[in-house]
Amino acid sequence: MSVDFSTVMQALIDAGIASPRLETRLLLAEILQQKPSEINENIVLDGNQQAEVQKLLRRRLQHEPLDKILEHKEFYKYDFRVSKDVLSPRPDTEILVESALEYIPQEKKVKILDLGTGSGCIIISLLLERLNATGDGVDASAAALAVARDNMRQYGLENRLELIKADWFDDDFEYKIKTPYDFIVTNPPYIKTAEIANLEIEVRKYDPLTALDGGKNGYESYCRIAELAPKILKNNGYIFIEAGCGQAENIVEIFSRNGLIWVKTVSDLSGIARCIIMQKTVAD
Repeated sequence: MSVDFSTVMQALIDAGIASPRLETRLLLAEILQQKPSEINENIVLDGNQQAEVQKLLRRRLQHEPLDKILEHKEFYKYDFRVSKDVLSPRPDTEILVESALEYIPQEKKVKILDLGTGSGCIIISLLLERLNATGDGVDASAAALAVARDNMRQYGLENRLELIKADWFDDDFEYKIKTPYDFIVTNPPYIKTAEIANLEIEVRKYDPLTALDGGKNGYESYCRIAELAPKILKNNGYIFIEAGCGQAENIVEIFSRNGLIWVKTVSDLSGIARCIIMQKTVAD
């Protein structure tokens, strides 16, 4: 069967793939080594290119996420390597980056901690925007840290970013990292364990379970991070926390119980309260 723009897009439509036109452009751009904006409906593929498209298309029609197939994805302003070992970067998480950048100064030397760094897309984006900042990216998964290391090297951040293998549930976690920090960013697991089986196949089958499972009530990681935050933040330091749908109010309460002060809640483009900003303040 001859493969062209229209046949690829129709196959994606038939499979119920969201944004079939965009995904067709991204897939063909990868094969042709062109920018997606350069791909049009009249694009011509030779025999080898058609075979390569068919191979990748078969995987996408099994609902393997396109970024996992192509092994990279754009996030914020940058492109990141991804794999089965890391959570696919999501546009919602860009709210976390944008919110943090409103508080992280341009000129001052500051230190940022990324809890659950995964691909490193959050901390790397922040460091690329704040040239005087340094950071630590922490993850319990060695495989995830390998992906983050590739992304760190891609952007030449070896001297400004340290990657640390540690689990925040460990009793000695705070001794494995280099406290204190001016800022903390985190997108922890927040899906209830019982709800994971109901997630769309692109997520439940192809994202790592450890990056999704927030425990019985979805708040296990939030509770632990809230315990740690006052110990590892500098006085007047900020933590930026991604929230799942409907979780923001409870997250504010969890962190408030541990002595942090609510500063602001930022909603995403869908109106969902997505980023919680809390601060460690010290009484005069």
